Amino acid sequence: MLLTSYQTEFVEAGCDEAGRGCLAGPVFAAAVILPTDFKNDILTDSKKLNRTQREKLRTIIEKEAIAFSVASLDNVKIDEVNILQASIQSMHLALDGLKKKFGFIAVDGNKFNAYKNTPHKTIVQGDGKYLNIAAASVLAKTYRDEWMERAHEQYLIYGWLQNKGYGTAAHRQAIMQHGYSPLHRKSFVLKEMQTKLW
Repeated sequence: MLLTSYQTEFVEAGCDEAGRGCLAGPVFAAAVILPTDFKNDILTDSKKLNRTQREKLRTIIEKEAIAFSVASLDNVKIDEVNILQASIQSMHLALDGLKKKFGFIAVDGNKFNAYKNTPHKTIVQGDGKYLNIAAASVLAKTYRDEWMERAHEQYLIYGWLQNKGYGTAAHRQAIMQHGYSPLHRKSFVLKEMQTKLW
């Protein structure tokens, strides 16, 4: 079982994002503050969980967390500021939404910009080490998947119900055949496709 948090001196918010490597749709981020005695034997990096597990864990997290918040930035903003900055900005927005004061931030990955002078620690593969980051991973992933499933109803040809906007062979082929949608990230489409799309 993962440790609940990186440190215990201050109230800690765990942060993670989902959708960073996609060709379409927003990047989502979540921030979660868990009780210090929170335990769960299944909770880990959302990529290691199946959909049923993620959905069950989301219900548990939303019920038992002291506070949680989910935020996103759309593909237009991603193209404007780049995906790294959009991911960090979306995490800041998620932190803004927390209803509980916190004194420390644990972030999955190795890049983060200081948030309101609050101490933070970036942790590579943190979503597989600490429950609060794993919880943020699950929320960001499930909220983003739901968003892409709704978007699929508008743009059936790209297969977002299955690929959630990631660059599968079928998704890339659909872009080649039909062009990009208003929800695609122009900055993400493979270079060899650019001359055929714009």
